[in-house]
Amino acid sequence: MRMKLSRVKILLQGGVRFTLKCIEPKDGGVMALAFMHRGKSTAVSSGQEYCIMDSSSIRPNVKEPRVIIVGAGIAGLSAAHRLTQCGIRNFVVLEAKERPGGRIHSCWLGDSVIEMGAEWIYGACLPNSVYTLASNDRLLQSPLPRLDPSRGLFCTSEGRAVDFPVTITAYHTFRQIEQQAANLFRLGGERCHGTLLNFLGLRIQQELHNFPEDQRYDAARVMFGLTNLLRNRCGDDLSLVSADQYGSYIELPGGNVRVPLGFVGVVAPLLRGLPENTIRYSKPVSVIRWGTGATGPGRVMVKCCDGEEMCGDYIIITLSLGCLKCQADKLFSPPLPVCKLDAICNLGYGLSDKIFLEYAEPFWVCHEGSLKLGWSAEELACRCDWTRGVCSIDEMPGSKHVLCAWISGQEAAMMESMSESDVAEGITQLLRRFTGNPCLPYPEMMLRSRWASDPHFCGAYSYMSCCSTVSHQCELGTPVPGPCDAEPPKLMFAGEATVPGYFATVHGARLSGIREAERIVLLTKKFEGPPCT
Repeated sequence: MRMKLSRVKILLQGGVRFTLKCIEPKDGGVMALAFMHRGKSTAVSSGQEYCIMDSSSIRPNVKEPRVIIVGAGIAGLSAAHRLTQCGIRNFVVLEAKERPGGRIHSCWLGDSVIEMGAEWIYGACLPNSVYTLASNDRLLQSPLPRLDPSRGLFCTSEGRAVDFPVTITAYHTFRQIEQQAANLFRLGGERCHGTLLNFLGLRIQQELHNFPEDQRYDAARVMFGLTNLLRNRCGDDLSLVSADQYGSYIELPGGNVRVPLGFVGVVAPLLRGLPENTIRYSKPVSVIRWGTGATGPGRVMVKCCDGEEMCGDYIIITLSLGCLKCQADKLFSPPLPVCKLDAICNLGYGLSDKIFLEYAEPFWVCHEGSLKLGWSAEELACRCDWTRGVCSIDEMPGSKHVLCAWISGQEAAMMESMSESDVAEGITQLLRRFTGNPCLPYPEMMLRSRWASDPHFCGAYSYMSCCSTVSHQCELGTPVPGPCDAEPPKLMFAGEATVPGYFATVHGARLSGIREAERIVLLTKKFEGPPCT
């Protein structure tokens, strides 16, 4: 018997994509169907009913609540995608920018894909939901090139390169000190160890005595240079970072990997799964009303800056912590509870920027790693020069013409306010100073991120300040009204700052969006639809 095969892709409830394979006999007989999903087929005979649903989906006859999602970053898109998977499609995503992704922003410069924001998948392993998202969409290439933080050349401000044996020894010594700082959180105890800067500085001075006397100067430059790199990870001066809370960050195994064609690729599978016209761009929000009697026909009401008002049953707020710090007092009506405002105030919010430099011809040897700046402790103590916020200058993967300078903290904010010519001049003089080569050229083209001066971000990511505790992160992620209140929640909060352990990461932001979407699904099941107004 000869058969004719045909395939058509369908989207079943729950957002799961299947291929329907039709086996049609040429000379009569019973037609057979098979659902193909990830290489596995399930045969279905003619006339047989077949239903595949996500186990957490709401029943088809349950009325869907109206959900408003503020922000189309990874948290907002993950929430929208999860709602769709679970059978809730009655939502709208309001995005202030003209593009999705939030702090994921990939661009082209010359021959290189550059990341204005998030660049690394931190922890290339299955527990990382961003890694699996990229893997499922075939965005990662095998073998995975992982970041090796020990590679690169350390140079001093006198224009001298540090010998590799000294660099390697000092590098591993610093990593041991950093691990000791992380252990403070795990050990607990009543004693307060103060700021991360003081803890690291004291331990570095102690460990320098273990180096031969002729190596101490260079070893100090390497280790204090690494404190500047660590400062970039936090996004602020280490004198504001808590030593006791530093270890609350959970580092996933698997190393750090880059998405070759741009981090923005991880947004694509989330966008593909959404109903049409659910994202509305260039729609910044001016007021969120959640008080009784002031929300129109819904439990909550959002007023956009263009005057449009939207009512709903729930709001998922994915604004950055920086925006909440700047706007929380005037954004919400009535004001948020005091405990929520305290969490917003006490959590730290840092700034990390990048300056991309394109050259006509490379003056460096490709694939030799980064140039790390070995500042002295005295130089770092005097930060009146904005270039002291620069911790390293890296070559861009896959490019022979582009370098990237990393800068953080208040120096990054200073850089954002300067003209492009002044920034190019400062970076060029910095390169000439640390390499000892006065003939290095100026860049032909320059691009830079400006996360602090963008009113829709007001910075880059959160950190644990001296006033922060994990309870503040938990409080920030608690809905309003809270679980102990008689009234069902109205305001849900998502974003990297709401996730203990995974703060300041893309996978933390994604988990927060999924968490809040599933909260709404559980509430919808509990109330058999939207809660009563």
